[in-house]
Amino acid sequence: MANGQHRQGAAVDPPRTGDRWLDAFLHHLAHERRMSPHTVASYRRDLTRLLAWRRERGAGDWPAMTDGEVRAFMAHRHRGGASPRTLARELSALRSLFEYLLREGAAGLNPARTVRPPKAGKRLPNTFDADQLVALIDAEAGDDDPLTLRDTAMVELFYSSGLRLAELIGVDTRDIDPEDATLTVVGKGAKTRRVPVGSAALAAIQRWLRVRGLLAGDGEPALFVSRRGNRIHPRTVQQRLREWAERRGAGRNLHPHLLRHSCASHLLESSGDLRAVQELLGHADISTTQVYTHLDFQHLARVYDQAHPRAKRKR
Repeated sequence: MANGQHRQGAAVDPPRTGDRWLDAFLHHLAHERRMSPHTVASYRRDLTRLLAWRRERGAGDWPAMTDGEVRAFMAHRHRGGASPRTLARELSALRSLFEYLLREGAAGLNPARTVRPPKAGKRLPNTFDADQLVALIDAEAGDDDPLTLRDTAMVELFYSSGLRLAELIGVDTRDIDPEDATLTVVGKGAKTRRVPVGSAALAAIQRWLRVRGLLAGDGEPALFVSRRGNRIHPRTVQQRLREWAERRGAGRNLHPHLLRHSCASHLLESSGDLRAVQELLGHADISTTQVYTHLDFQHLARVYDQAHPRAKRKR
């Protein structure tokens, strides 16, 4: 075999870093743990960055590293703009290095074991302004096309009851109780719950039910059906909602989760009852629902800045 060539599938030593313990660890990853070159390169990149930082500070060998030094590096990287996800990956690489050093008898403890990276902030869901959404739904309200009536009823039900896409698709005609203004839905984990249905949504559903027979196949139980007469497909719902919003000049994409988020945030803004919103959405853990308290605070902050006489900054 020619020099510089390797058998296909054989582990290849990564480039050396000049640090004996780090080079030994990377060799261990490549040859003993048989990690891919891409993964080994990721470990090398993260740990070489830490190595350079330690050398700038005149730190000793890896085994001398303390948990305080680990926290100082995390803080340094965080101030430099590294994301929580990046910091978690780098901390994981350091833990793995020290597990190797412990195995080799070169270190007495793992200083990265007790350090935690900063938590990633929860991404707040997008919502529609309440007045904007109501105006959007009321636009072209006189259209009697069966597909338009169906789409409007879907939008109204999403927004009225905060349903997930799969929950709306699974609704059968028998699941709605117009007298009680409630709907029985099957949520995650096959858990059944009853949710209220607003009067506007009930009216839209009644208009759709009057023409549903023009599309629905014989014996089809689904409330919302496709052109072919069977239960509507998730991708069809997503596509029809986009088209429905475009025709009304929404200026942004409309999708089921946006309507669910809007329902939750608007209800919380009006009532402040987090437990009720949790029950409506079918969240098993209230911490999932608490993201909407951030949205509520943002709304409050905007109103305060605009309306409170002592909130406006002097120019």
